[in-house]
Amino acid sequence: MATLPTILLLLGASVVSVIVFRSVSLPPVLGYLLVGTLIGPHAFNLVEGFAGVQHLAEFGVVFLMFSIGLEFSLPKLYAMKRIVFGLGLLQVLATLAVVTAVLGAVGLSWQAGVALGGALAMSSTAVLTKLLNERLELDAPHGREVMGVLLFQDLAVVPLLIVIPSFSESPEQMATMIGLAMLKAVLVLSVVLFFGQRLMNRWFYVVARGKSAELFMLNVLLVTLGLAHLTERAGLSLALGAFVAGILISETQYRHQVEEDIKPFRDVLMGLFFVTIGMMLDVPLVLANAPLVLGVLAALLGVKFALMLGLSRLFGSSAGNATRTALWLCAGGEFGFVLLSEMGRLHLVPALALQAVLAALVLSMLLAPVIVQYSDRIVLRFAASEWLMRSMQLTRLAAQTMNTEQHVVICGYGRSGQHLARFMEQESVAYVALDLDPERVREAAAAGENVMYGDAARRETLVAAGVARASVLMISFADTRAAERVLEHVHRLKPDLPVVVRTLDEKDLDRLQRAGAAEVVPETLEASMVLAAHALRHAGVPTAHVLERFRQTRLVGYRALRGFFRGEGDADDDALDRDEARLHSILLVDGAHAIGRTLGELAVNELGVEVTAVRRRNIRAPEPSAETRFQAGDVVVLLGAPGALNAAEERLLQR
Repeated sequence: MATLPTILLLLGASVVSVIVFRSVSLPPVLGYLLVGTLIGPHAFNLVEGFAGVQHLAEFGVVFLMFSIGLEFSLPKLYAMKRIVFGLGLLQVLATLAVVTAVLGAVGLSWQAGVALGGALAMSSTAVLTKLLNERLELDAPHGREVMGVLLFQDLAVVPLLIVIPSFSESPEQMATMIGLAMLKAVLVLSVVLFFGQRLMNRWFYVVARGKSAELFMLNVLLVTLGLAHLTERAGLSLALGAFVAGILISETQYRHQVEEDIKPFRDVLMGLFFVTIGMMLDVPLVLANAPLVLGVLAALLGVKFALMLGLSRLFGSSAGNATRTALWLCAGGEFGFVLLSEMGRLHLVPALALQAVLAALVLSMLLAPVIVQYSDRIVLRFAASEWLMRSMQLTRLAAQTMNTEQHVVICGYGRSGQHLARFMEQESVAYVALDLDPERVREAAAAGENVMYGDAARRETLVAAGVARASVLMISFADTRAAERVLEHVHRLKPDLPVVVRTLDEKDLDRLQRAGAAEVVPETLEASMVLAAHALRHAGVPTAHVLERFRQTRLVGYRALRGFFRGEGDADDDALDRDEARLHSILLVDGAHAIGRTLGELAVNELGVEVTAVRRRNIRAPEPSAETRFQAGDVVVLLGAPGALNAAEERLLQR
């Protein structure tokens, strides 16, 4: 069993490594692997009770499989069935076949080939999904292919975890074990899914009625670990039960809340799992066989790239998109480590082969962000058709806007962008809309709307859209990071061009204004003001007075509307950011530190907190000055993030 000093060592080293790796924009998983390598038995050997740590880390795989089950959606699978069960299936099968053939040629068994092929076929869902989000490429053609293949790879882990344990047996026993495992899996899945679908919604409704975050979390752990234990008792893996639990909960209305609640457990335990994987890495052995490791790395990247390129082309992708998809998916992934851990436990492959593949997977994950970063340059360098298509696209866009001046550039043609365009048409104002969804662009353009395919976050696209001649640019999508990229390009191309940005609420308002936005429109606040306008009109308040009130509210950056008092019901709302600024009221009782002191003396603003109002003898004074002196019985209303509010409350009340 792992001792407390061992666990403290693991936690301390993990915290430091994650901070370092995040600071250089590398995945935290690599930090965990490095920690495990350094403190493991093959390096400094600082860990006692390795078996206990490994047993604890197995729960990381359980919660990871549970998260995959939560993402399992039949409508989503059906919508992407051609990519998932076509391209994804062929990618995994082709990788298995090639690896099995190569290892068979060097004298290893086909069982070892299938097991290692499964590990090498995987790509990193966590890393690639994050990169697709950051680069706004989820809806791009290669983005859909990458997500479809990743989804199938995640699903393929389940049968691999069932089949691989039988590979250590004799051929006769192996066939029996595989058949029995599959039969058990079908029976358990059928019973659980048939009855579970009916029971899970009702059970979670009963639990949710308690309105207790603690009770809800305990129930999630009970369901997850309970089903994992059930499948383990049936002779299957813990991971399969967790996967089934995720599937069951994914069909309920509580899916998103469960996903948020389980994330801390999953991330911490997965971190421990990757630490134990790092402990498996025999650095002296790897360094002594560096040519072999580099050969495996080159073969991994080269073979997966070639297979993915050919398969993507087979499914109708252009040379450029196929090359881009292949570059994204050629590196290894975290599930490869899960399968390697199982192989190491069963001693399916020689130690040297396991170490070489383990080291190659680590190096490939280090290279993955770099490959993605340079993927566009590589594609434009080697795929002539891509360069030609990009040039034609920009030329077509520039040609359509060449004679247009003082027009409006609309970035994003979703619902908000289309509403904007219709207002422009009604007022006979010229506009050019840019969007990355090819289907939406095709249908809208066919209907005669002036929308073109293009990434507004790219400088050359904005140039082709005539930003230098435009009168205003509208960012209609609510993505702060992408909006900042657009603002940066606009500032360089035409610094005096007013840019109006849409955001969901006031959380990013200041950030976008600092980035150069002329106007920031927080959706939630503007909707509240429209509701207030209707209410005040019916209450008899003159329309001119209401409009002037709203004008003043906008002039001061919606100060009067910022923040909210959070209640118990908000705890279950996954749409709320837990670090979002909120309102909090504090009663100054006799003996409170703030009594007799001014707001300026207390300097709570240094803590990142703003005093929005003070209520004294039922009279509410908004925006008090620094000279305001507090009295016993005052109620102070604060605005800030939860941590800052706690610090401010302590300063106001300390005795």
